Amino acid sequence: MVDTTQSEAAPPDDDERRGCLFALSQPPLMIFLAVIGCLLLMAALHDLLLL
Repeated sequence: MVDTTQSEAAPPDDDERRGCLFALSQPPLMIFLAVIGCLLLMAALHDLLLL
């Protein structure tokens, strides 16, 4: 006969289940994205206004 009882699995750690919002809350990543965004904005304004 096949054993149909379920063994207790370990609950998943919170560190492994953190998603994208946790990653975006990290200050170094936000600083990096802000710098890249400012560079893109300056390049776009330069193209629109000065060229």
